[in-house]
Amino acid sequence: MAKGTLSVNCENILPIIKKWLYSDKDIFLRELVSNSSDAISKLKLLQANSPEKTTDFRIDVTIDPAKKTITITDNGIGMIKSEVEKYIAEIAFSGAEDFLKKYNTQNEKDQIIGHFGLGFYSAYMVAKKVEINTKSYQKDSEAVLWSCDGSSSYEISSSTYDKTGTSITLYIDEESSEFLEKDKVVQILKKYCPYLPYSIFVEDTLVNNKDPLWLKPSSDCSDNDYLSFYRELYPFDADPIFWVHLNVDYPFNLKGILYFPKINSNFDINKNTIKLFCNRVYVSDNCKDLLPDYLTILRGAIDSPDIPLNVSRSYLQMDSTVKKLGSHISKKISDRLSNLHSSEKEKFISFWPDIEMIIKLGILQDDKFYERASSFLIWKNTEDNWTSAAEYLERNKEKYKNKIFYTHEKDSHFLSLFKEKKIEVLYVNSHIDIAVLNLLESKLSTKFQRIDGDIDESILDPSKEKTLLDASGKSESSKIADFFRQNLEKDLKVEAKSLSSETIPAFLLLKEDERRLRDYFHATKQDMQNFPAEKTLVINTNSKLINKVYSLKNKNPDLAKDLILQIYNLSLLSQKELSPNNLPNFIAHSTSLLEKLTDSLTN
Repeated sequence: MAKGTLSVNCENILPIIKKWLYSDKDIFLRELVSNSSDAISKLKLLQANSPEKTTDFRIDVTIDPAKKTITITDNGIGMIKSEVEKYIAEIAFSGAEDFLKKYNTQNEKDQIIGHFGLGFYSAYMVAKKVEINTKSYQKDSEAVLWSCDGSSSYEISSSTYDKTGTSITLYIDEESSEFLEKDKVVQILKKYCPYLPYSIFVEDTLVNNKDPLWLKPSSDCSDNDYLSFYRELYPFDADPIFWVHLNVDYPFNLKGILYFPKINSNFDINKNTIKLFCNRVYVSDNCKDLLPDYLTILRGAIDSPDIPLNVSRSYLQMDSTVKKLGSHISKKISDRLSNLHSSEKEKFISFWPDIEMIIKLGILQDDKFYERASSFLIWKNTEDNWTSAAEYLERNKEKYKNKIFYTHEKDSHFLSLFKEKKIEVLYVNSHIDIAVLNLLESKLSTKFQRIDGDIDESILDPSKEKTLLDASGKSESSKIADFFRQNLEKDLKVEAKSLSSETIPAFLLLKEDERRLRDYFHATKQDMQNFPAEKTLVINTNSKLINKVYSLKNKNPDLAKDLILQIYNLSLLSQKELSPNNLPNFIAHSTSLLEKLTDSLTN
């Protein structure tokens, strides 16, 4: 038996492993089983053109609670003595500090993921001693036994091991006895290694039994396949609405399936949900650095050997490859949405409530995504059709002078005025839409106008305008406006216009820019108490009610004043501008006004 010293300038490698490399103890199983899988793949490659081939490749994990051991065995390539000393005994770093400085860089040449030795030493997170029994595939090779208690010394000797492959035995320490439970081990392997290409058995229980769906061509996958795979990944989630199958070979390798989830009231938008794999080994469910923010709501799995991982294979390291991967995934998503919109529009529209947030966030955050997605950024209009802004402008370019009318309220009494005039209006509901409108205005050189944000010529009837001047030089319209202004708040602006409809006595006008700013404050839950919003009450001189109220100017000025206040309050209420604090006063005033009107009719 020979003895040696590990090539590392520290007395014990265990503190480095525990403190710096791995955040979770259970990763040791991922590392050791992954190494076994690599060893099998190497032998399979070497045997490709050989008449003698191993057909039953497998990895076995056995637990001995009495001896407090876990053993991971494979029938892979195995090692000779010099290889054990090279890959296990010679740890290629000169000290903990130099190691951390070197392998925490983003330089591609510094990445050592896949080096057998480093992953192997994760065993010391749970073991006080580790033994390796190995026999190389090479003819007449001698089996080797290597043993180390986690210090800088090890023992190496010949072995009686008679199988090609490697068997690693961990003597579990007292603090890690939980890993001697079969259920625990099975759970860990199902998490990290469900899609390794070789069968993994724990005490004769098969842990993995099939290839991941992302390896199959999309043309060979049915809807049922995709749904089954989703349920496998997320057994407690509702079925997704649709998915995108990724298969990229150049300029990098990337495979995966991304799902658009069904959004409901319990949906957690901040939950890490896309599972990241490297060569079919689970790494993390945190893909926030790989995907643009607007796509992190997606579910699914991504597998790529080109993803740059930190030394523990637990987190992404940001570099140009990650950005390129993210951009490519974004393009694939937008291409899928575009195809769905053009070829299956009804299905696309049915998905809209679940995908609109992703599309709108993407348009706001990514110029390239905007270029691809602007054609399928849609809203419903007053004709019950779905349309993009560009399509709206094309249809109405001769009518509205490059203007797009919109509203937040489908049941707005003011909207009827536009419907009567057959003016197309878009229903804009989402809080994020205000930012989207601002962006589209700059991109399309257009103007979005809320229907109650300005007085457009389209809704006026000039033929009924009360423009005749009296002896003092005042028109009838200006006198009506003055009368209303005198009976309302001092700071309130009042204008009199002849609207095309008789049914709307008045409406409240709040300038477009001010309303958007206020909507933004409301959406972000900021204090709007001191927001400087200038309100204008627009009186419809074509309304019978307005003219009758004005006729009471001299006959019954008190009743006229009460009616003016009621009209104003109703305008506030209909446009959701009446403060909840003023609701009791409004009800009391309404009751009082009804009593006065009843008295006037009965006396």
